Amino acid sequence: MKPVRTDEAPGAIGPYTQAIETGGMVYSSGQIGLDPETGELVEGIEAQTHRVMRNLQGVLAAAGLDFGAVVKTTIFLADMEDFVTVNGIYAEYLDEPYPARSTVEVARLPKDARIEVDLVAKRR
Repeated sequence: MKPVRTDEAPGAIGPYTQAIETGGMVYSSGQIGLDPETGELVEGIEAQTHRVMRNLQGVLAAAGLDFGAVVKTTIFLADMEDFVTVNGIYAEYLDEPYPARSTVEVARLPKDARIEVDLVAKRR
């Protein structure tokens, strides 16, 4: 297993790595809307969703990949009412064929974030 780390996404706030590569697959840890420069959570679902996607983009770039390599994502929402907004922003970062995806509403996220996303990517 090889850890994937970058300054383009916030450092881990617990005992985990931004991502792990093994067997040609990259498994990211969940990203919330933390600004990697300040370590602060950005405000609002739109800003958090864009920040999450840019954080994941940074993690993928550190592994030498881009969103085209993503095969699966999981989206965790604090409020399912944000689903349509998140879908629109998510689609700005990914192209068809879109990866497989699950979206679930959860009771609470770290730092009271509104969204968290993790992904699985495959080397071509």
